[in-house]
Amino acid sequence: MARPIVTYISLVFTMLCWGGTFVAGRFLAGSVPPANAAFLRFAIATLVLALMVRLLDGRISAPPRKQWLPLLLLGMTGVLTYNILFFTGLQYIEAGRASLIIALNPLAITIGAVIILGERLTYGQFGGIFISLIGALFVISNGHPTIIFSGGFGIGEVAILGCVASWTAFSLIGRTVLKSLSPISSVFFASLIGTILLFPLSLKNALITDTLSYSIYDWTSVIFLGLFGTAISFSLYYQAIRKIGASRSCVFINLVPLFSILLSWLILEESVKLSVLAGGICILTGVYFTNRLPEK
Repeated sequence: MARPIVTYISLVFTMLCWGGTFVAGRFLAGSVPPANAAFLRFAIATLVLALMVRLLDGRISAPPRKQWLPLLLLGMTGVLTYNILFFTGLQYIEAGRASLIIALNPLAITIGAVIILGERLTYGQFGGIFISLIGALFVISNGHPTIIFSGGFGIGEVAILGCVASWTAFSLIGRTVLKSLSPISSVFFASLIGTILLFPLSLKNALITDTLSYSIYDWTSVIFLGLFGTAISFSLYYQAIRKIGASRSCVFINLVPLFSILLSWLILEESVKLSVLAGGICILTGVYFTNRLPEK
């Protein structure tokens, strides 16, 4: 049987898009308020996802009544909270370093599953968690881990760590939703609800009047975030899961910080300290061991 090379290429493209979201978010920092950037991103994404649900599922069906509360929580955690914190954090710290902090997501989800869902860890997974946490100390502290114990890190780091917490909640809640909805429908309804929740916040930030003053770079970043960074990338990712499975697909997520650092260097001319980069490698190594499937 031939290798699903097209699926692998689509996954690499997806990770490139997700790496690019940090650069796009950094472009918007300072010129577009976080709530406005988040609303515009998901307004675009919701429209595109609606078309994709029609194509992939045949029609848009209302979810079962018992799923509306979990979907509301998905919109609040994975769209509203995550993206306001995401755009806030990128106003204060570099895109490359933010992506390395976000690389803690799989680790945080694993720990959350242990605490909340009662899942068990092997000794290898415990070791992976320890390695990742050591790496996180260097990444979050920008290479000076001792400042963490004295509270010497700022709003940007706290906001991006909040993204990790939000995405962990989103992922754990999503497990219940996926029992009765397809992945693409789950993302669509979460995006729709999150967009509705973001709308009044964006109106408070003069969304209607300020959009006329956004530059071409701002609009390019917003369109990229909504189209490629959300709608297309999530659709490709879930299609890959259907074809080659979740365990083989999620390995590619480790490419996101690599692409983010590379794009930040090429486009934003950011540099990353060797100590921070070493911390990022520790995080990814620990994530690998924590999420590695046990041998049969």
